[in-house]
Amino acid sequence: MLESLSEKLQATLADVRAHGTLTEADISAAMREIRLALLEADVNFQVVRSFTGAVREKALGGDIIGKLNPGQQVVKIVSDELTELMGGQAEELTFSPRPPTVILMAGLQGSGKTTATGKLARYLREQHRSSVAVAACDVYRPAAVEQLIKVGTQAGAAVYEQGTDRDPVKIAAWARDRAISEGKDVLIVDTSGRLHVDEALMRELADIKRAIRPDHIWLVVDAMTGQDAVNVAEQFGETVDFDGVIMSKLDGDARGGAALSVKAVTGKPIIFASTGEKQDQFERFHPDRMAQRILGMGDVMSLIEKAEAAYDEQQARELERKFRKNEFTFDDFLDQLKQIRRLGPLQNILGMLPGVGSQIKDLKVDEREFDRIQAIILSMTAQERRRPEIIKGRRRLRIANGSGTSVQQVKALITQFEQMRKVMRQVSQGKTPDLGALMGGGPRRR
Repeated sequence: MLESLSEKLQATLADVRAHGTLTEADISAAMREIRLALLEADVNFQVVRSFTGAVREKALGGDIIGKLNPGQQVVKIVSDELTELMGGQAEELTFSPRPPTVILMAGLQGSGKTTATGKLARYLREQHRSSVAVAACDVYRPAAVEQLIKVGTQAGAAVYEQGTDRDPVKIAAWARDRAISEGKDVLIVDTSGRLHVDEALMRELADIKRAIRPDHIWLVVDAMTGQDAVNVAEQFGETVDFDGVIMSKLDGDARGGAALSVKAVTGKPIIFASTGEKQDQFERFHPDRMAQRILGMGDVMSLIEKAEAAYDEQQARELERKFRKNEFTFDDFLDQLKQIRRLGPLQNILGMLPGVGSQIKDLKVDEREFDRIQAIILSMTAQERRRPEIIKGRRRLRIANGSGTSVQQVKALITQFEQMRKVMRQVSQGKTPDLGALMGGGPRRR
C-alpha cells in the first residue's frame, strides 16, 4: 500500500534519525526530500507546499535544533501532520433512526463503484449486523446489473433490480419503497457512471437524490489515478454535495496522491478504503493508522480488530485447555489455519507489524503452502488427525498420494506439528518455550 511513497519517506526520516543533532540546514534538506517524495506520489502541489511548510515550522519552533536525538520528534511531527492531512480522526458511521439508511454511491465509470457497493454491503452485514439491500440503477453499462447481482449475492445482500429498460430514477424510488416494506436496515444504491464528469451524469444523480432522499452520498474514486481522482472529486463536489469518499484500489501500484490530497482539496473525508480484490479486503479509513503504515510504524490496532473479528473468545479458551492437556489435534490446527487466512493475505498481515513492512517488501509469501497443508490434513482419517503419532510408512504414502504431495512433505508437516504442540503446551503452562524447535517451519520463500 503506497509502497513507493512509504519507502522514500522512511529513508528520509531514517537519515534524520541518524543525526546526533539537527541543524536548520538538516531540516531544510529533509523537507526537500519529503517535498520530492510527495510530488512524485502525485500529491497536489498546494497540499505539498502547505504540508512541508507546517512540518518545517513545527520542527524549527519545537526546540529541536541543537538537541540530542531529535529524530523521533521530527518523525512524530511528520506523522501528526500526515494524520491531519488525511482528515485527523476516522469518520463515525451514522445510521438513520428510521430505517432504512439510504446510501447513494456515485463515481465515474471504471472507478470500482459496483465492486465497492458489494464490499460495503458485506461490511455492514458482518460488522454491524445490518440487513442490507442493494439497488441496481446502472442501466447503461453493459453487464452492470449482472455484476451487482453477483457481488450483492456474494455479500449476503438482497438485490433489487428491474433490468436495464426502466428509468434509473424510478428504479431507485421503487427500491427504496421495497426496502421500507421489507424492513431492511440499509439500502445501497449503485448508480451509473460516465467516462468523465458531464451534465447528464450530474442531472441523473440530482434526480435520484430527490427521489430517494439519501442519508449519505459517497463518491468512489480510483486511487490508482492519482491526482486525477482528486480532480474528479473536486468536480463532483461542485455540483453534488457528497459527504464522503470511498477509495478503491488502494492496494494497487497507487502513487498515493489521491489518499493524501482528497480531504485537503475537497474537505470531504475518506470513509472506507478497498485494499484488495476480495470482498473482505475493505476497511474503515483511519488517518492515523494510514500515516503509521506509510512511515513504517505498523498498524497494530487494525491487526487486533481483524483478529478479534476472526477469533471467538470461547474457542480461544477451549484451545488453551487443549494445549494444556496435550489434546490439540490436526482438526484444531486446520481450524486455526482457516481463521488465520480470514485475516487476509499473510504478507499484508505482516506489514501491519511495526518495523516489519520495509523488511518484507521483497519477501514473496507462497500462499499455496497453506493449500498444501490443508490438502495433507484433509487426506488423513479422523483417527490420524487425532493421533498423528500413528502415521507411519504406508499411511504417509497414502496421505501423500491423496494430497498430491510427497512422503517427505507429509513427514515434515507431522514433525512440525508435534514441535508446535510441544512449544504451545510449554507456553500455556507458563514455561519458557524452546523456540529453536520451530525453526524451519511455516511458509517458505520463493
